[in-house]
Amino acid sequence: MRELYRSANKIINHIIQANMPQQAVRDALKNHQFTGNIYLLAIGKAAWTMAQAAREELGSRIKKGIVITKYGHSSGGITDMEITEAGHPLPDENSITGTMKALEMANKLNKEDELLFLISGGGSALFEAPLEGLTLDDIIDINSQLLSCGADITEINMIRKRLSSVKAGRFAQVCAPAKIFTIVLSDVLGDRLDSIASGPAAPDMSTAQEAMAVIEKYKINPGNTAREYIGKETPKHLDNVETVITGSVYKLCRSAAEICAELGYTPYILSSEMNCQAREAGRFISSIAKGIYQNINTINKTVISTSAFGIKKPCAVIFGGETVVILKGNGKGGRNQELALAAAEGITGLDNILIFSLSSDGTDGPTDAAGGIVDGFTYERLKEKGLNLKKILDNNDSYNALAAVDGLIKTGPTGTNVNDVTVILCK
Repeated sequence: MRELYRSANKIINHIIQANMPQQAVRDALKNHQFTGNIYLLAIGKAAWTMAQAAREELGSRIKKGIVITKYGHSSGGITDMEITEAGHPLPDENSITGTMKALEMANKLNKEDELLFLISGGGSALFEAPLEGLTLDDIIDINSQLLSCGADITEINMIRKRLSSVKAGRFAQVCAPAKIFTIVLSDVLGDRLDSIASGPAAPDMSTAQEAMAVIEKYKINPGNTAREYIGKETPKHLDNVETVITGSVYKLCRSAAEICAELGYTPYILSSEMNCQAREAGRFISSIAKGIYQNINTINKTVISTSAFGIKKPCAVIFGGETVVILKGNGKGGRNQELALAAAEGITGLDNILIFSLSSDGTDGPTDAAGGIVDGFTYERLKEKGLNLKKILDNNDSYNALAAVDGLIKTGPTGTNVNDVTVILCK
């Protein structure tokens, strides 16, 4: 079992390092010819890392820069750049302050200028300026409803963008006639540009009808003013933006597969678009793990060897994506911790097997953990401490439960953000 944990730690460290955006940003910049004055705006959890890479590559050609990132995600000053740390997953006053600085810079751009726009996950909360008639409290209330109801990130951003003066391509309109060169680190399944950070420099692919359907589906109460905005159409065309995507969840899964192979585990990427409830994902993944361990799968009551699917021990089965949590309790946790904890019961008693799940940005939900890790004896350890798994999950208290059995993964803020990865290790 110790060998499995050593392997898990090596895999976690490798995939974070392999998905840092510095080189990808440098490569994107080398393939772009700037013709005028360069201004920089970086938003998201990876904003500082991306801005630092751009500064190293372009030097004093950058006249001015603004960086807006999550609290604790800045690593110091960057020459000629103003750094603001703000709230995530909910915006706060600093989100507004940083965004107003960006708008002030954007309003002064002319056709001889070019904005280098660096976008990473988390930008929806960090980059915010409510439309007229809406307040920060209105935005926070609606975001809270969306984050707790089980809506996925595309649905959440479909609503967020309609309440903001900088989302849904509106920021690009403010920058015109200046050109925008956008480098994106994607945290959205399918890499939809209008959904990553709610698309501040991308035409909106969604319709008002679809947005209203989200409100009805999850019984969101946005208030009259917000509802009116949600029912209006957003910009569908922009002619001053060029965009490059530098990272994605599929690359995250591939990097996991590479290190697993080096460590002697045959890798299998089963999905890079996992999108469901975290606890259901955990239970499903544990059933796969159990089937591999026992070398059988049951499909329509027919017993089939997992070797028929090409899965043989020792192996690493890899899943990428982003699950959701429906908040019903008042506990502490995140989607990856809940997924891992939910998987614990299904692998009870199985030695030489473990499951871990983590967020690539190093912060899983409103916690200081990146995710969770469980093995065949985690469930029994919880019981020994008097902890009831069902009650823990019902209270969404995965953090405290995993902490009690040394099952938290803590990396600190990583400087990147390309969704989540879950891995079954089986010897």
